[in-house]
Amino acid sequence: MTTRAPWNRNERLGILNGWAVFLGDGFMSVAVVLTGFAARLGAPNWVIGLLPAIAGGGWMLPQLLVAARVRPLTHKLPVYRSAAMVRTATYIFMVLAAALLADRPALCLTLFIVAMSLNALASGVSGLPFLEVVSKTVPSERRARFFGTRNLYGGLLAFGAGLLVRAILGSELAFPLNYALILALGTVAFTFGYWVFGLVQEPADTPLDRQGTRAEFRAIPETLRDPHFRAFLTVRLLLAAASMSDPFLAVYALRELHYPAATLGTFVMALTGAAPLSNIVWQRVAERKGSRRIIRYASVFYGLAPLWALTVGLLHLPSWTYLLAFILTSTAAQGFNLGHTNHLLNIAPEHARSRYIGTLNTLVGAALFTPVLGGLLADQAGYGPVFVLSGVLCAAAWVWCGKLRRDA
Repeated sequence: MTTRAPWNRNERLGILNGWAVFLGDGFMSVAVVLTGFAARLGAPNWVIGLLPAIAGGGWMLPQLLVAARVRPLTHKLPVYRSAAMVRTATYIFMVLAAALLADRPALCLTLFIVAMSLNALASGVSGLPFLEVVSKTVPSERRARFFGTRNLYGGLLAFGAGLLVRAILGSELAFPLNYALILALGTVAFTFGYWVFGLVQEPADTPLDRQGTRAEFRAIPETLRDPHFRAFLTVRLLLAAASMSDPFLAVYALRELHYPAATLGTFVMALTGAAPLSNIVWQRVAERKGSRRIIRYASVFYGLAPLWALTVGLLHLPSWTYLLAFILTSTAAQGFNLGHTNHLLNIAPEHARSRYIGTLNTLVGAALFTPVLGGLLADQAGYGPVFVLSGVLCAAAWVWCGKLRRDA
């Protein structure tokens, strides 16, 4: 029986960072807490759809520009630290906006969206340096275990955050102070996580020639000539388009099924409670079957989630059955987190790693704005067509997974 080597200092810091980020995500879940806050302010569906679009698309869109910037740098961690400072400042601004301006909903939503946009762009700036540092400090044969450990115990912490969200929203603390408190707790968790990762001792890279942003964009056709990259990009685009239903799982429950606000905490618990268990399974699948199999299985769970939510509403099933939609979403998300990262790092040549990451994330980032279209569709035709379309797109992604490189 082989004994796994213990985590070194850099790996421990990376894992601790993940736990703090998961905890922050539990408090500030875009799909549950932030959309619930926007719904409480009376936001239309297209604005609610804009929130996860900003969070996801804003994270990905600037990464090709970042790739050009960090390419000649021997150390990427200073870029991460600078972006983390901006993110912390925007979280504090969001707490203040929620606490002080909720009686002016239009202004509060506007400033909230501005802060989220700045936060997402700063997140995009930090995302590529984060992956670069991880790829340098965590050997490829340990990455599945590394991310699995981050996700497993981070999910347990996020479950605890869900308990607190439920307690706070069900308490006598009035709106908007209840949401402001939740956002403040998330801010503390995120800030600690950023600080911890900033302590990693990053080994120096061999300096690469500075190509500039135009050169990075001109290199996109060369990157797209890689058939393994094209197949992975297509799957990611289909799954990004399928995300149009994500923000409306909670909103559908609040507005159409008339669940109480405290149920949002239960939704967070379902999202986060499923994560540790699913991560145990996903990690084993990654080690035995590879990332391709993970992505394919996760696509099935992702497509079933909105279809199940619609089924609960149409058949008037008990409210507790609605939790399965969030369990399926969480299970899929954890699979994607592990499968997508591993697959990309494994198919990207070392000399072009930044370009591959930046190209993929920039192109996929544009597709992550489909929740806005989902919101417009929901305003015109209801939530049903949005949920069904997401399921169809996931089915298409499942089919396309057959083209992914099997050994990645």
